[in-house]
Amino acid sequence: MNVGPTIALFPEASFGAALNCVGIARALKARGARPVFICHAGFSGVFAEYGFQEYHLPLADASAPETYWQDFISRHQPHFDLDPDDQIETYVAPTWDAIVETAEQAEAPLFALLQRLRPDTVVLDNVVMFPAILRAGCPWVRVISCAETELPDPNVPPYLSGLPGDDQAQWRAFAERYNAAVGPVHARFNSFRTRHGVPPLDECRFLEPSPWHNLLLAPSILRHERQVPLDTARFTFLEGCVRQEAPYNVPEFAAGEGPLVYVSFGSLGALDTDLIKRLIAVFAEFPARFLVNVGAFRDAYRAVPDNIILDQWFPQPSVVAKADLFIHHGGNNSFCEALYCGVPSLIMPYCWDGHDNARRAVETGTGRWLHRAHWTTKELVAVMRSALEDTLMRETLKENARRMVPENGVDLAADQIIAVAFRGSEGAAPMIGFPDAV
Repeated sequence: MNVGPTIALFPEASFGAALNCVGIARALKARGARPVFICHAGFSGVFAEYGFQEYHLPLADASAPETYWQDFISRHQPHFDLDPDDQIETYVAPTWDAIVETAEQAEAPLFALLQRLRPDTVVLDNVVMFPAILRAGCPWVRVISCAETELPDPNVPPYLSGLPGDDQAQWRAFAERYNAAVGPVHARFNSFRTRHGVPPLDECRFLEPSPWHNLLLAPSILRHERQVPLDTARFTFLEGCVRQEAPYNVPEFAAGEGPLVYVSFGSLGALDTDLIKRLIAVFAEFPARFLVNVGAFRDAYRAVPDNIILDQWFPQPSVVAKADLFIHHGGNNSFCEALYCGVPSLIMPYCWDGHDNARRAVETGTGRWLHRAHWTTKELVAVMRSALEDTLMRETLKENARRMVPENGVDLAADQIIAVAFRGSEGAAPMIGFPDAV
């Protein structure tokens, strides 16, 4: 009996990356491969629920709680009200420090697990490199499921900046401030790499492109015109990477008619119950029906208006397909799901690449932006009405969806990953290093 290649998918500890990889894993399985998942603490059972084998990555520090990132986000929640440049010192640099710390803790158990598992290929959907992957003796594929800005180019705004695409002076100022704040963390990361026999990286980079293949979750409607085009032999743009969920039947509301609005700020964004309560107070008077994802905090909400339904989880792709508007934090998966379904976005970013996606939504006419904290009831009502009533934007989105859906990013991603697995089995090792483009 022929057994297909074993593909170990290792997403970061976020549901965006995790569920992005679930869609790819399903396509890999359909092609005869054996996809398995390497799980961070706190994600046990997530992939098993979709029918995949999990290998749990123990923490080197047994005292570290499984709620590490929830606790981290809770401590930094006040910083989400700041503009992207003011988040550099308060949130971005501390986040990189925490990411490097978790990579250091994971290194020994990850290396041991990979030596035991011996996968044919590792698929890494993360923002940081684990030296164990480079030392594993097998090919690896990088998945960039954040905004395209994660991969730098002279024509692309700085990653995490939320800056417009035509202001080089602002770009330089942001980059200088970013490098000054993140530089010490990057030095720590490079020391970590060299201790494990892996070359250091420059320019405050924490993850190199794979010499085997790289997959970018960046629909064409959002892409920047790069000064140095990416080599198509090593980089594949995905129009979307949307997993299939069970069909969703919109429930009956106790009261209220009108368009359906879906609201989700991701698993970590649900921690901000004050923001969601403030939104609910406005939604109660707006002529629409609202489905609001409140994560694990359903008990924080008492009196819920009749035109609103709260739940701790929704099959998001299936819900977005039924929605007339998607209000979200600008996570790349959420934004791409909205584009895939032809639904306008109202992005209220709080950190990371949500700022970049909010800017790009406005620049490409695919959505609206609203500051997560500095808005009035009148402003929120106006921007929702604008997004729901903009017929030109809706036509643009529907036409874009008709292009995205047939290209089926999960199938394209699976094909590229399996091609890498077979190249690796034939001993075709590529040169290691950065391409000229990045």
